[in-house]
Amino acid sequence: MKEIIRTNDPVLISWMIAVLAERDIEAFVLDAHTSVLEGTAGAIPRRLMVIDEDLVPARAAIEAAGGGKELGGG
Repeated sequence: MKEIIRTNDPVLISWMIAVLAERDIEAFVLDAHTSVLEGTAGAIPRRLMVIDEDLVPARAAIEAAGGGKELGGG
């Protein structure tokens, strides 16, 4: 598994999952329940993951949809 992004923004995670789903790329959110348990401190970000072979197409899909800034690509 490879990490796409680590964030405390649930809206951003949802948007990225939708972008990836449109291209039949399955994404997994790790640490979502832990993040909720710790409350509003934001100490534990959620991680959006894809399988290794989907990393490049997933990043390309998010960048093409306008999410390059969130990925660190501008």
